[in-house]
Amino acid sequence: MSDGKVERLLDDWRLTHASLHPVAEAARAAVHAVAHDATERVMSGGLLFGAPDPFCGVFVYTAHVTMEFGRGAELRDPHRVLEGGGKFRRHIKLRTLDDIATRHLR
Repeated sequence: MSDGKVERLLDDWRLTHASLHPVAEAARAAVHAVAHDATERVMSGGLLFGAPDPFCGVFVYTAHVTMEFGRGAELRDPHRVLEGGGKFRRHIKLRTLDDIATRHLR
């Protein structure tokens, strides 16, 4: 599901982070591929996905896109791609479209 705020954020990313926009869109598509009924909303400058509770977010920074998991410390990580050492949160940094596959995002 998408709304006007989501579309405006995606347009902003397209204009301000042209090289990372395709990576953000691919990360977004990966979420929808595994969570078909996930909702998305704009929060804290990124996209937050829920089904129904929030489970991850996509954020665009200067040099990378980050897929963030609020309860990432609870996720299995057999490929050891999750970064962060906090009590709960983990993230995966994506710099190229190839990272979607090689960082085992799905």
